[in-house]
Amino acid sequence: MVANLARVVPWLLAALLLAPPALGRELAVGPERMVVVELATVAVLAGSGMPVVLLREPESGELVPIFIGVAEARAILFALRGVETPRPMTHDLLHEVIGKLDGSLERIVVDAIQNNTYHAVLEVRVQPSNRIVHIDARPSDALALAVRAGSEIRVAVAVLQAGRDLAFEGIGRDEVVSALGVTVVEATPELREVLALPDRPGVLVTGARGVAAYSGIAPGTLIVEVNGEAPNTPMAFLVLVSRTPSGHPAVIRYWRDGEEHGLKLPTDVPESEARERLAL
Repeated sequence: MVANLARVVPWLLAALLLAPPALGRELAVGPERMVVVELATVAVLAGSGMPVVLLREPESGELVPIFIGVAEARAILFALRGVETPRPMTHDLLHEVIGKLDGSLERIVVDAIQNNTYHAVLEVRVQPSNRIVHIDARPSDALALAVRAGSEIRVAVAVLQAGRDLAFEGIGRDEVVSALGVTVVEATPELREVLALPDRPGVLVTGARGVAAYSGIAPGTLIVEVNGEAPNTPMAFLVLVSRTPSGHPAVIRYWRDGEEHGLKLPTDVPESEARERLAL
């Protein structure tokens, strides 16, 4: 922890407090060539096992992978699950430092891919000047921080296009997926018994925000249908969501408190908010 602090704090202090308004490189593309996406889950590249993060593009429904490191994949999975580690991970530390310095992470932007390398920027709002500071970052670090902070994620159209042909697969039993503001995991026999869930296909909700939360979906809910089909795994839930026709809401059926309910959820990226965490 001390080593992490010694490495991060001087850099961040210089970035947020001492640099001129034009700190960092300019964005490679303008906002008109970017898309707001939802970070859905961590998967692996088919055939190689390399970790990737899957980004859901709400307009097309496409799921686009971006390569990340193993440590960042672990951090993202912990954040999606709402797990708090005994000691802060690097991304927890950076989030806390930004806050202690009276800054806030407005969004992260993955704005370019050059020579097969992704590039990203942290957009940090600093006080009392209320100005935006751009800090160059690796996308894997930036994405892990965005999930931890609940910040908006924007990706250049060119970056999304570069990843569309990459085949990916789920990570199996430890899968956790977030889509439409709903976070789901596998409904294991043990969880079904503890929560008295029905013996039918579905995935278990561990968190909800935005429209999903307002509409009655809560932790412990079993989602039994997406657009008329039953999701057997978290990845199947994500794929069914991604197949929602453009311009239409996803039709969800779920079981809660002994009754089945239905609702329609917009496919827009839900409003950003920090995720609650549970201690290990």
